[in-house]
Amino acid sequence: MDVDISRLQLLIQMLDHHSDDPAVTDRVLKAGGLCRADAAPPAQSYGAHHEAQIVRHACDALDDITFGARAGLAFHSTTSVTAYISKYSRDLRQVIDNTIRFHRIIDPALTFQLRDTGNAASFEIDWSDPGYARYHRRTEFLMFAAIARMRTLTQVKLYPLEMRFQHEIGHHAADFEAIGGFPVSFGAERMEIILPLSTLDLPVPTYDPSLRAHLLEYGERLLAERHLPRQKTRARVEGLITRSLPGRVLQADEAAAHLALSPRTLARRLADEGTSYREIVEDLRCDLAQTFLKNGMALSEISYALGYADQAAFSTAFKRWTGQAPSRFRTRVAHPLG
Repeated sequence: MDVDISRLQLLIQMLDHHSDDPAVTDRVLKAGGLCRADAAPPAQSYGAHHEAQIVRHACDALDDITFGARAGLAFHSTTSVTAYISKYSRDLRQVIDNTIRFHRIIDPALTFQLRDTGNAASFEIDWSDPGYARYHRRTEFLMFAAIARMRTLTQVKLYPLEMRFQHEIGHHAADFEAIGGFPVSFGAERMEIILPLSTLDLPVPTYDPSLRAHLLEYGERLLAERHLPRQKTRARVEGLITRSLPGRVLQADEAAAHLALSPRTLARRLADEGTSYREIVEDLRCDLAQTFLKNGMALSEISYALGYADQAAFSTAFKRWTGQAPSRFRTRVAHPLG
């Protein structure tokens, strides 16, 4: 799955600025499977998995868990068709309606919903490809980028009532609040941005109804022509496991039932993709464990979140995955690319 190249260009620019050393940016790009040339014209898109890795490695290289969020707030311009539809929309409500309708043209991994809660509006975000839910730093990048785009389009420095993430962040919540200037919570039931109802009526100064009508017609054609890739069984399983956390890990027979498959059919489909249920669980636990350690969460919290009976069981598994104890890993993550 590919996303707009302007996001990679922004990340490179931000990394160069904050590291004050182009070599750091080059190492981050290499760790994410890319180089500077991949962001140069005529490139128009790049892989979402590359983006997730680059944001993650950038946070590690800078020893700054908030880099993705800060980069998101700096995201002002994009040349995608959905961006142009938004640019010529009447107000923020219409912008959000357009996003709900057309965003899958540029990023089919996400779905959106606008819900009126009576005294506020909830802009809800969910994963249509739940395999991306593990990339917490990219999630923060995208959520803060949504605020930046709202501000750019309305030319008003609006502040949400609250931003909510499903993942845990340890003791860093205050750091994200300081960056955004609004309340940010973690471990929430859903990903959402809570907005005052009045912000939905904020006008978009660049509104042009004739251009919008033309772009809407073009967007509908793109939707009609677009064939969404069939989601791999692995990605669907990862999503089910992620949603079963914290506290327990969904068993294979339960996952099969959720997917309306027999356990044998699920095992066969995963084998066809070169993996197994146990490998997926181990990979996801290992990946999330490292993220949680970087978040500064206590080992007891991580053990519980990943469904281990106790801290000792988690520590044994972590050492099997990485060759080092969790405490040792935590002391080595400040500058892994430096």
